[in-house]
Amino acid sequence: MAALLAIDDALARVLAHARPLAAEDVDLRAAHGRVTAEPASASIDLPPFPSSAMDGYAVRAVNTPGTLVVVDQSAAGRPAQKRLEDGEAIAISTGAVVPAGADAVVPVERASVRDGEVEVERVVKGDNVRDRGSDTVAGSLVVPPGTRIGPTQLAALAAAGVAAVSCARRPRVAILATGSELRPPGARLAPGQIYESNGLLAAAQAAAAGATAEVLDPVPDDEAVLRAALQQGLEADVLVTSGGVSVGPHDLVRALLTDLGVEEVFWGVAIRPGKPLFFGVCGDVLVFGLPGNPVSSLVGFELFVRPALGALQGLAEPRPRYLPGRLATAQRRSPARDDLVRARTRLEDGAVVLEPLSGQESHMIARAAAADALVLIPRGEGELAAGSPVDYLAI
Repeated sequence: MAALLAIDDALARVLAHARPLAAEDVDLRAAHGRVTAEPASASIDLPPFPSSAMDGYAVRAVNTPGTLVVVDQSAAGRPAQKRLEDGEAIAISTGAVVPAGADAVVPVERASVRDGEVEVERVVKGDNVRDRGSDTVAGSLVVPPGTRIGPTQLAALAAAGVAAVSCARRPRVAILATGSELRPPGARLAPGQIYESNGLLAAAQAAAAGATAEVLDPVPDDEAVLRAALQQGLEADVLVTSGGVSVGPHDLVRALLTDLGVEEVFWGVAIRPGKPLFFGVCGDVLVFGLPGNPVSSLVGFELFVRPALGALQGLAEPRPRYLPGRLATAQRRSPARDDLVRARTRLEDGAVVLEPLSGQESHMIARAAAADALVLIPRGEGELAAGSPVDYLAI
C-alpha cells in the first residue's frame, strides 16, 4: 500500500470532486431536509401590518392614563372597522391589526372594564405594538443558499410567503455489499456465513445525509456477478461498496472498478478503523469502497461519504462537524493512525464527557450500538490522559 493519506488530505480530495447537483423547485411542504440552491427571500413584509403583542386595548398613548370608551374590537383575522379617535379604545387580541389612529396597546391585566368603558394605565407610544416589517421586509433574505432546511427555516419561509424553494436534487446512492459469506438477516446460516448489515447501515446513513438510497442485493466473490452489480451501481450519483477493497485473494472490487472505467483518486487513509478505504470517480459518479468490517464502514461513511453527499447538495459547510468534549478515561494513541473511538456521552459540570466503550475492534458492531459518539484520538506516542480535551462526532 502506498503512503496513507491523513484524514484532512483524503477529505479534501473527495470534496474536490463533489460538485453540487442540478437545482429543482421544491414545494415548501416537501422541503424539510433539503439544501437551498439559491437565496430564499421574503415575498411580504413580516408582520405584514402593525400588530398587537398582547391581548388588551388599542389606544392613543396621549390618552393614558384615563378612562376611554370601547368602540370596536380587533381580532386576529378580523380587523376593527373603525378608526380610533381621541378618548376611545378598541379591544384587541394578540396578533390582530392595530387599528388606524392607535399607537399603543394597554395589556388586559392593566385595564379595568365597566359599562362600555375601560380604565387604563399609562403607556407610551409603541408599547406592545409590533411594527410592520419588524421581522423582515419583502425582498429580504430569509434563508441563504447552502442551508439545510430544518423546522425553523420551514416556518420562517412559510411566514414570509415562500411557497417553493430552489434546492439541489437529492443524490442517488447505490449501496452494494460484497462477500460470499453474506446472508440476509433471519436466514439460516451455513458454516462460515454471517448476516449482512452494512447495506442497511449505509442506507440509513445516506438517508440521514439527505440522499436517496438503493440497496442492491449482496453479491458473492464471483468476478462476473460482481462486475454486473458494480456496473449497475455506477448508474447512480454515488456508489458505495463494502468489502473487497483490501489485498486478499478475494478482494476483487478495486480491480473491477478500474476495468469499468473508475479512476482511482486514493486508496488507504491513516485511520483506525477503516484504513483500506477506496475513493474514485467515473465521470461525475463518486465511488467509495468501504472496508467490510461494519465499524470500519460506519467510520468511513461518516468521515468521507456523508461530507460528499452534503457537497453534492450544495451544503455550505459539508465537512464533519466535530464537537468539543473531554475523555473520561485514558486512551492509548496509535503512532501512525488517527483513531475513531466509539464512546457514550454524558454531561458533567456543563461539559460533555466521553466514556469509551469496551470492545473497539472493527467487527464489533453490536457493541458499537451503545455508542453515540466517535472520538478522534490523534496519532502520536503514549496516551491521552483522562480529562484530556478531545473532538468528537455525534452519531
